[in-house]
Amino acid sequence: MEKLIVYGSQYGTTKRYAEKFSEMTGVPCLSYENVKTLSGYGLVIHFGGLYAGGVKGLKTTVKALQENTKLIIVTVGLADVTNEENTNNIKKSISRQVPPGIMKDTTIFHLRGGIDYQKLNFVHKTMMTLLYNKAKNLPEEKKDAETRAMIETFNKAVDFTDYNALGPIMEAIQ
Repeated sequence: MEKLIVYGSQYGTTKRYAEKFSEMTGVPCLSYENVKTLSGYGLVIHFGGLYAGGVKGLKTTVKALQENTKLIIVTVGLADVTNEENTNNIKKSISRQVPPGIMKDTTIFHLRGGIDYQKLNFVHKTMMTLLYNKAKNLPEEKKDAETRAMIETFNKAVDFTDYNALGPIMEAIQ
């Protein structure tokens, strides 16, 4: 079965994960921006950064999928992936991008990424500042783990990249 890794990355963390996974597996990888068709592939692994409630490039990948192609989605974001509330929210977001017929057979993995506020474009910096201001003014009992982490890391560079977390994905494609 032919396999392909497709990635959607804004600032590079997702691309690094996809390239490392490609190196570990020998499966070729390319940016979603270069996807024309996915015919001939039995398995597509989509690595996508989480931005504004969506997975970067996922709509393009899903649109190019052939009928019998298996899909694995790997999200990369700042949220703690061991927190069930976070992963449930991510899955809800994915279900808005992936039709139910494809979603029912899709396997989803979550990885932690990073952020460097100095590298954010104007729109993302503004969005993060607005989120930060809203979050810091919440009463303490309304702040969840993700909100506290965002407040703690605001305007800093943080990197939670962990290539060991690729192990379960490797097992899934064997």
